[in-house]
Amino acid sequence: MNRRGFLKVAGGSAAWLLGPSGLAIGAEDGATKPTNKEVLAQAGEWIEKNRKGDGRVVVLGPDRKPVAGARITVEQQRHEFLFGCNLFRFARIDNPEREADYRRRFAAIFNYATLGFYWAAYELEPGRPEYAYTDQVANWCRQNKIACKGHPLVWDYADPKWLPRDFGQIHSLSIARVREIVDRFQDRIDRWDVVNEPTHLGRFKTRFGEWALSVGSVAYAKEHLQTARAANPKATLLVNDYRTDSAFFLILDRLRQAGKVLFDAIGIQSHMHDSIWPLSRVGEVCDVYRQLEVPIHFTETTIVSGQRLAADRWSATIAAGETAQADYVPQFYTALFAHPSVQAITWWDFSDDHAWQGAAAGWIRKDMTPKPVYDRMMKLIKGQWWTKAEGRTNAQGEFPCRAFYGDYRVAVKLPDGRTVTREVRWQRGQSNRFEMGINPA
Repeated sequence: MNRRGFLKVAGGSAAWLLGPSGLAIGAEDGATKPTNKEVLAQAGEWIEKNRKGDGRVVVLGPDRKPVAGARITVEQQRHEFLFGCNLFRFARIDNPEREADYRRRFAAIFNYATLGFYWAAYELEPGRPEYAYTDQVANWCRQNKIACKGHPLVWDYADPKWLPRDFGQIHSLSIARVREIVDRFQDRIDRWDVVNEPTHLGRFKTRFGEWALSVGSVAYAKEHLQTARAANPKATLLVNDYRTDSAFFLILDRLRQAGKVLFDAIGIQSHMHDSIWPLSRVGEVCDVYRQLEVPIHFTETTIVSGQRLAADRWSATIAAGETAQADYVPQFYTALFAHPSVQAITWWDFSDDHAWQGAAAGWIRKDMTPKPVYDRMMKLIKGQWWTKAEGRTNAQGEFPCRAFYGDYRVAVKLPDGRTVTREVRWQRGQSNRFEMGINPA
């Protein structure tokens, strides 16, 4: 798609309208866009449509005949949708009690974690990457049923001090690094931000950036994606950027082989340190990038609860900021959760402790106590967007249920007091019919 085609997709019409998602999409300059209230009024209907599905539990006796009147509990264990955050402070908090609180609160609300692979910090000396630390974090995530993503494999800002000046050597080292890391962690990390911010190669004036710029953004991204794919064909590969204009779209559209894009999902950053997005922008951005026909991940989302004091200096969290943060964040997540193309949302950072730019960006404070936003989001993710259904089977031995997609524990309690349980997965596009066979007492 060329620039003219992109603008046609992004442009909208003289009056705002419903896009393919059912959410309001963009209008030309001067045209009316939906208010936040109007977007949220639509969102509930589209969450019901896009995030839930009908199913039924069928209870059969030893003779394979339906069992009527059996008590059923269908209880969600995990979302299909990825609600995540970076986990950069894991095992790096001096106070053991605060470290324990950090982990406990993280595991209570998130099912997805981003692990750091910034080359400059990850491999301080050539040939000595921090694999032992990553093993520790990835193993903890696996124990807590938290999916992992690595970020980033290549980024022209993360330039090791020891990197040689020769472009050929830089190329060889970068490709080898991607191949080795993706292969080494393929049993625990199966999602990767392979290429980070390809729209501004050379901006940071690093040796790595100079080499990448000499190759060109498309060729540079393509080779690293192909390397990651060969190292783990089952991995989900992303290209991630903060720009949502044609510069990013057109790079993505050129990353093709035999007509098919070389990545599995699009990474959209949404850092909002100084101003928040109107919710209409969510629909606009998502409806543009869904044209590439792969899922969208919001990979880095930030709304702060402190005040900017200078260009690079922030206040600690303040009460008014926490109130504003708790009011807006659920709205932003609701608009994203409603859109059928969005598959994941990652917050940036979980705690104010060592948060990016020193800003009060967390859902929890430096002392690991929860801000109001944590409680509000818990009520959404594990409350309003969480299924627990109870009832009895009908004459056909069936218990119909509509549930959010994800993992479930189904329990059948029989009149004789016995309980039978089964772990099931409520899946999009499936019948979600689960038989519970009852053996003789």
